[in-house]
Amino acid sequence: MSATAAERGERFGSRHAARVERAKNLSLLRLSTIRPVGHHFRIGAYEQLGLGLHKCVLVMEFLLEPLSYGFMVRALLVSALVGGVCGLLSCFMTLKGWALMGDAVSHAVLPGVVIAYGLGLPLSLGAFVFGVGSVAAIGFVKQMSRVKEDTVIGLVFTGFFALGLVLNSKTLSDIDLHHILIGNVLGIQGAEIVQICLISGIVLLFLLIFFRDLMLFCFDPTHARSIGINTGMLHYLLLGLLSLAAVAGLQTVGIILVVAMLVTPGATAYLLTDRFDRMAVIAVISSMSSCLLGVLISFRTDSSPAGCIVLTQTVQFLLAFLLAPRHGVLRRQSNLST
Repeated sequence: MSATAAERGERFGSRHAARVERAKNLSLLRLSTIRPVGHHFRIGAYEQLGLGLHKCVLVMEFLLEPLSYGFMVRALLVSALVGGVCGLLSCFMTLKGWALMGDAVSHAVLPGVVIAYGLGLPLSLGAFVFGVGSVAAIGFVKQMSRVKEDTVIGLVFTGFFALGLVLNSKTLSDIDLHHILIGNVLGIQGAEIVQICLISGIVLLFLLIFFRDLMLFCFDPTHARSIGINTGMLHYLLLGLLSLAAVAGLQTVGIILVVAMLVTPGATAYLLTDRFDRMAVIAVISSMSSCLLGVLISFRTDSSPAGCIVLTQTVQFLLAFLLAPRHGVLRRQSNLST
């Protein structure tokens, strides 16, 4: 019995030792398979962290490097200011349906710029006078003839623009027609900055004072007239502010593309909301951001700032046109399919 017990104890001990050895080997195997995975995981995390930091550095470089140049700082500030004012005014232009009127005023200022230069006057003064003059000419021809308003607008602004081209070709001046047509925001100087700030401040002040009256006038002029609002005064006030905004945008995007700044932000915001106060906020943010981004893109791509600003606004409008939550094309298509 004692031998048998001894043998059993020996066999039990050997089996226990074998189990311990197998458990040890299994634990080592598990550790050997886990450690490389953890090692690779740590390396992947570090690589992802480095890639993320690299992207952040590139973004910061894209945003901050232009700020080391004085002309870029001036261009960004002026563009944002003009963009904000034009964005707010574009809401009223969109509701009133005055896109063609904005085009007319922006083109009609060219002869005023040339004449003001010849007389030694501020260019903004001549541009404003001819902008208001074009509006008065449109109203006069419309009242005194049977021609429709859109036709009159086309006739007046092309006539004024042609007059400006002729005067510019006959006047010996240092004015670069290219800068007048598409702007020169990168070359803007102190006196011009003061003029733009003054004009933008005037437009913004009148828009804020008559905000609700202008809103009602653009939505329903008949109701506005019935409750005692002077709609005639608001009509010419809005046209005057349009002329001033066109003069301010003259230095930023030129007289050809300034109509985009007076129409596109409001049209973009119109697709994104049904409330006018939200529309105004969205339009201002959209216009200012597109101006800042457009100037930065032009710096990086060595291209026209005016073209980049307007293209950025166009992209924003296309995104709203496709992806707007209520009025976007894709949303409408999904509603029709359901």
